[in-house]
Amino acid sequence: MMIKQISGNKTLKIGIIGTGAIGQDHIKRCANFLSGVEVVAVSDIDKKSAQNAISTYGLDAKAYESGNDLIQAKEVDAIIIASSGKTHAEYILSGIEAKKFIFCEKPLATTIEECQAIIEAEQTYGKRLVQVGFMRSYDRRYQELKKIIQDKKLGQILMIHAAHRNQESPENFTSEMVITDTLIHELDIFRWLLNDEFVTVSMIPIRKTSKAPKGLQDPQFALLETQSGIRINVELFVNCQYGYDIKCEIVGEEGVASLPAPAAVSICQHEKRYDQILANWQDWFLEAYNIEIQEFINECLVGKLQGPDAWRGYMATYVAEFCIESQKKGQEIAIPVLKCPDFYRSDNKIE
Repeated sequence: MMIKQISGNKTLKIGIIGTGAIGQDHIKRCANFLSGVEVVAVSDIDKKSAQNAISTYGLDAKAYESGNDLIQAKEVDAIIIASSGKTHAEYILSGIEAKKFIFCEKPLATTIEECQAIIEAEQTYGKRLVQVGFMRSYDRRYQELKKIIQDKKLGQILMIHAAHRNQESPENFTSEMVITDTLIHELDIFRWLLNDEFVTVSMIPIRKTSKAPKGLQDPQFALLETQSGIRINVELFVNCQYGYDIKCEIVGEEGVASLPAPAAVSICQHEKRYDQILANWQDWFLEAYNIEIQEFINECLVGKLQGPDAWRGYMATYVAEFCIESQKKGQEIAIPVLKCPDFYRSDNKIE
């Protein structure tokens, strides 16, 4: 996907809530790499962190005491929410009330009830204001996989083998967070790739690695089934030690398609040949993040969002709840299929 060119000399004035790793990444790309945008406001639970971000990236911006103060600021046209997931619902609902475009990193919200409140508020307003940060659908490699599926080059899809591996997890990472912070991306991207819904899930613990923090079950398997009968298995390993790695192999009746890893220089040295393995998600999906935020900027400037919508965010959180139930009960759980509201069907379908 090529980044669209902005017509005219319009500039979107953005406020960014949250100055952790992903928040600072978005500040950096808006300040240095993307066009048609100016970061005019920053907020963090630690105001000093917000002030440091302004200084680090040379912004002509104001540090606000709270996210809600930033949302209400007259100079802010649109909002990027990169704060803790538990704050997302509050800030999104405040943003809808302020009639401002909102880009929210995943999750849309941490509970089904909060997601439903967002869905209802946006429909009541009558226009899409919310985009969720599922960047994988902006990744060229996943787009190629989707086209292969749509063009039926593999025939009928039978199964998917996938893996989501992180080099190491924070000390406070929990078994549930393996679902809500890691698997959540697969729950979204497979709905998007297949244009299909999940109907069952089984979360299966694997022999625990000694590298996992106390209390964290790592690795885990997620076994999912879609409405059309496709089976998906996802290895979740958040302390794999060797690097950050994403795998996706789609198996069809007439062939197999695999997600390629990022290109890396092959090095020959000391009678060995080796390739570099990336250590983090920022580098693995760098281009996708840049395209995603540039597209959001462009669409705000023309007044119509087309990226991952609140319904996609809701569905990821919805399915994650059943994954957590399976994790706790140690059994397969049925997932009732929800009907997508016409508001989202007409504005931005899964495909």
